[in-house]
Amino acid sequence: MTSDLRRQLILGAAKRCFARHGYAGTTTKSVAAAAAISEALLFKHFPSKAALFADILTEECEADPGLADLREREPSTATLVELTRRMVQHFVQIASIPNEEEAQRLRLMVTSHLDDGEFAQLIYAKIKTLFAPLFIASLERAIAVGDAARIGSDPLNLFWFAHHTVLTMAMTRLPAIPCLSYGNTNNLERELCEFLLRGLGLHDAAIASHLDQESSADAGEKVIAEGA
Repeated sequence: MTSDLRRQLILGAAKRCFARHGYAGTTTKSVAAAAAISEALLFKHFPSKAALFADILTEECEADPGLADLREREPSTATLVELTRRMVQHFVQIASIPNEEEAQRLRLMVTSHLDDGEFAQLIYAKIKTLFAPLFIASLERAIAVGDAARIGSDPLNLFWFAHHTVLTMAMTRLPAIPCLSYGNTNNLERELCEFLLRGLGLHDAAIASHLDQESSADAGEKVIAEGA
């Protein structure tokens, strides 16, 4: 069996184990047994349980048609706005819509920061690989065409500042009784997007133009979906 095939076999077994027992209830020993291999062989492909879970989440992201379409876009102001909007939407939905699987993943991410940090480090590395290059290229394009002013000297920092903002927002709303209550939450996504985009250096005219354009496109897609 080739190394790639063996790796996929292990990931498939791990997905079943995590789905059945959750992250805490799954061990590398149980994954190895499910894959009919030794634990030592498993460790040759994945150094830890956290690495296994992080790879599964990455595969899910890469298989998501919406994210695949987003990653194929040309760098532009519109792409920067859409990247930001999708990130905000993702974290707002985790905190607002009952989805225990997604909520558990977010809890794992948060608790990793208080533990050894391994899982968080792996996820940050994979997020950087998947989305940071397009984010940075789009921000540079927005600056070049006059839609944004340059903020700071490292655009990658801005990417992480935006990510940490929405991560913290979602974290405060994870408990059954939220840690804090925002005021009017009807426009929370819009307000977050505007806050982040201004922090990235985008001018108000560009924000209004592109954010409204994306919102109109979403509304159109919703109408089509409901009609179907």
